[in-house]
Amino acid sequence: MPGIRVPALVPGRRVVRCLLLILYGLGVAGAQDAVLPHSNRYWLSGQWNVIGQGHGRFHSPYAGANSLPDRREFDVSSVETLYTGVRLASSTELLFDVESAGGKGIGQALGLAGFTNLDVVRNPELGPAPYVARLLLHQTIALGDAREDQDPGFLGFARRRPTRRLELYAGRFSLVDFLDLNVAGSDSHLQFANWTMDNNGAYDYAADTRGYTYGVEAEYDDPSWSIRFVEALMPKVANGIAFDLQIAKARAENLEVGWRYARRRPGMLRLLTYRNHGRMGSYAEALAAVAAGRAMVPDITAHRHPGSIKYGYGLNWEQQGLGPVRLFARTGWNEGAHESFAYTEVDNTLQVGGDVAGSGWRRGRDRLGVGMVSNGISHLHRAYLAAGGQGFLLGDGHLNYGRENILESYYTAHVYRGLSLAADVQWIGRPGYNRDRGPVVVPAARLHLDF
Repeated sequence: MPGIRVPALVPGRRVVRCLLLILYGLGVAGAQDAVLPHSNRYWLSGQWNVIGQGHGRFHSPYAGANSLPDRREFDVSSVETLYTGVRLASSTELLFDVESAGGKGIGQALGLAGFTNLDVVRNPELGPAPYVARLLLHQTIALGDAREDQDPGFLGFARRRPTRRLELYAGRFSLVDFLDLNVAGSDSHLQFANWTMDNNGAYDYAADTRGYTYGVEAEYDDPSWSIRFVEALMPKVANGIAFDLQIAKARAENLEVGWRYARRRPGMLRLLTYRNHGRMGSYAEALAAVAAGRAMVPDITAHRHPGSIKYGYGLNWEQQGLGPVRLFARTGWNEGAHESFAYTEVDNTLQVGGDVAGSGWRRGRDRLGVGMVSNGISHLHRAYLAAGGQGFLLGDGHLNYGRENILESYYTAHVYRGLSLAADVQWIGRPGYNRDRGPVVVPAARLHLDF
């Protein structure tokens, strides 16, 4: 994502990393505590996440330009984020985060719909130079006198908030800061690492290549219900870094309704719908050009039209309070007639999983998680890849279609203060939806620091 480039007066990546280590040395206990824990006006915290992943050789009778290589690979990603905020008034905050992301990922993030590392930027040519991740104005409007405690964080650092309220955000952010969240399956820093385990893979949410956009978010919250609406900018091209400012033909509307239930054990059900407008290509037109002899192989980029519409839905469930166990599930679908544009090449998905705290073996802050996801694509998307077409992630040159199935398990051990270490392993069947390739096993190790 192009985002705002940090001017020369802002420290480079090494200085950002040094600042984070200094914060850690000051004794910050974790992500929920700021360096200035007694200040009601300022917020300062950070995180550093390092993931090393690799895989061995696997069955691959052929490969294309966008295939996951069948040779042995190993790569390390690193993401550092400095979170800051200042309270401008009693219910108004200004939030500003600087981030750096490095590492190309196995296969340079190509060849898998459910890619194995959510920290990897899909355009490795951008490099690790720091950039502005979030720049947000946050306003809270109380709708009653009742108040509740909240854990302060990078989207708001008040320790008390109205129980019934409206919240407004405007600026630069990621849609999944607010939407498709799940208590046991949304955090690549402490939970699952796969793109389609931490998010609904069929949710082609508006974003540049680093996952951020510009827009406005409005939400209503009370003890039983939440409603969120987001209007955001779309990139000019699939997986692009520049945004399309022709808002009449390029924008994204997102609506999510959440229902909290807590009769015996707390849980939540969320229903999401979205509608993207943009310069998106048509799989049917690309295939028709080949059938008519106007092209040798289909090329989705040659059939883009301003104002094309892609829409989809998602259902997200979480269940807390089963002793140390938490469960979750997601399903998602999009229309699959227009190209995958902003997130990943998934048109329908189903996932289930959960985690358990280590209290049973006297490691209460540790977590063991297991999940599985099955991803699929539309018949037009299949035909396009089978005819030799390439998406921004996939393209084996041929396709013997089958659903891409992924099983992931991790163990995250809390070591000291904000330091945790994790082991992770993923089994991926039919990588890139191709029965002729795989399966592939991807083990990983992760180091995470919260400041």
